[in-house]
Amino acid sequence: MITSAAADPVPGAVGTRRAAVLGHPVAHSLSPVLHTAAYRALGLAGWAYGVHDVTEDTLAGFLEDVARDPAGAWAGLSLTMPLKQAVFPLLDHVEPLAAAVGAVNTVLFTAVGGAVTTTGTNTDVHGIVAALREGLGVGPRPVAEAVVLGGGATAASALAALAELGCASARVFVRSLDRIGPLRAAVARMGVSPSFEVFDDKATTSALVAADAVVSTTPKYAADTWAKLLTDGALGAAVAGADAPRGVLLDVVYDPRPTALQSAWTALGARAVGGERMLLHQAAEQVRLMTGQVAPLAAMDEALRAALAVPA
Repeated sequence: MITSAAADPVPGAVGTRRAAVLGHPVAHSLSPVLHTAAYRALGLAGWAYGVHDVTEDTLAGFLEDVARDPAGAWAGLSLTMPLKQAVFPLLDHVEPLAAAVGAVNTVLFTAVGGAVTTTGTNTDVHGIVAALREGLGVGPRPVAEAVVLGGGATAASALAALAELGCASARVFVRSLDRIGPLRAAVARMGVSPSFEVFDDKATTSALVAADAVVSTTPKYAADTWAKLLTDGALGAAVAGADAPRGVLLDVVYDPRPTALQSAWTALGARAVGGERMLLHQAAEQVRLMTGQVAPLAAMDEALRAALAVPA
């Protein structure tokens, strides 16, 4: 059963346009905060952004309901887990990047002659690139060596983002090499050539401190081991001097904030970027795709900081 909580349209609504985030669970999503702030800043009267709890089993039915709405009523959808792969067979078109990565986080609706066509795309890669560039700073800074922690769906987006930043041969550390079949398939489609290694205290920690960029895609608390190894004991002492981290860290987790890995990283004098920056930038790209207007990043950032109670 689909349950929903539709947002109110921006005041002055005439002919409401709709967008929403789907997932399960999804009540915690900050997408409504970001998209609604964008609509207000852009003066898009009549646009509304909702939240719908949708499972893999109910996704097809939801899309069928959307198709029965007046053509042009829906602008797009944001997808969270577990829908990023489940949506593929339900779409009319999938853009090449999303197909290569193996994950659709954005569905766009186009009204053509009274019918509605669906296109799947991926803005997570854009979000990771933009967040890493914040950490890398102004001016060209090559990413020669990179590390990705974790082997799930977000790891594929991270590898695509790192390739865009100039590193197509990152080192990927995972818990088990037997469980990364989808990631290996995505790598083959993308044409990148990472190495895959099993987590190891010394090898992983050494790789982290030597990298120009690190993207942790593991669930919350899963990277706490590396935080402890970076700051405690013999390994911590080894990296506290000349071998301290030299690159930027992006931890895609933003709850808790900062993560233990972020705290350890910055304690050693290196730059860390929180997962909320990826969230901001991927949402901004969704706004651009759905509305056809440049996203008001400052307004969206302000709304996100207020929601997270992050000091400016």
